[in-house]
Amino acid sequence: MKEATGELNMTVIVLTLVGLLIALFFYTVWPMLRGNFVSETNCSKAICEPCPSIAGNTCKTRVCHMPGDEANTFECVNKG
Repeated sequence: MKEATGELNMTVIVLTLVGLLIALFFYTVWPMLRGNFVSETNCSKAICEPCPSIAGNTCKTRVCHMPGDEANTFECVNKG
């Protein structure tokens, strides 16, 4: 009977740890990933202004806006 109780205790501990890891993922990691996905999707659909052509200037971000919504601008990372 002692062995069965020990196995039950280990099962409860493992299930609790798995639950905590799932909660950690969905409440901390997933919102960050989702925000990055949304940002990347918006940048791929956006219309961006060209980088200024100043000698030696590397354009890291560009000012962009969604088609039909020129008032709301945001920055996208320049990929090339």
